[in-house]
Amino acid sequence: MTAASARPGRTPVFAVRFHGRGGQGVVTAAELLAAAAFREDRHAQAFPSFGSERMGAPVMSFCRISDRPIRTHEPVTEPDALIIQDPTLLHQAEVFAGLSPEGYMLINSAHGFGELGLAGFTAGFRPERLLVVPASQLAMTHLGRPLPGAALLGGFAALTWAVSLESVLAAIGDRFTGAVAAGNAAAAQAAFDFVRDEREALTVRARSDA
Repeated sequence: MTAASARPGRTPVFAVRFHGRGGQGVVTAAELLAAAAFREDRHAQAFPSFGSERMGAPVMSFCRISDRPIRTHEPVTEPDALIIQDPTLLHQAEVFAGLSPEGYMLINSAHGFGELGLAGFTAGFRPERLLVVPASQLAMTHLGRPLPGAALLGGFAALTWAVSLESVLAAIGDRFTGAVAAGNAAAAQAAFDFVRDEREALTVRARSDA
């Protein structure tokens, strides 16, 4: 399956909202996603929310990807996908605002949705589009620091196919150098493999239950 054939509906604009805390690389992750889209000769924009970005404070950033020029520069209020870098934000209502039942969500966590207290919320969504990935743990293993952004982008590529893993890895290589680039790339690859396997298992289960 190629990224081009598997992209989610080829919507005119695929909008992603990132939620995390200051110091976790939330803004950098959105910029890397945009850079990955540029690698595929697509239009993209990435920018943070306005407000406090002090260490530990809640931070949002946004990315839009399109095959055509993007005219709007407003914050993403109706995301096609959410990437949640810090699970301590999950019980703030605005984190999920605007996400439709057809949307995608990727959470940085080693715990399932039931353990995270989200079983009721996720009941109306397509289960293969809502996944968790232990991005911070993977970052610690491969990078030596619990910075989940690159790993989450690898997982995002497997979850949505909005961009390919190859483009994510290329964007990481353009942004970082040396051991930091290698560690982030390894974390992204590991997260991609994790999410791909989880999504395939959920898809098979859904077919068997149908």
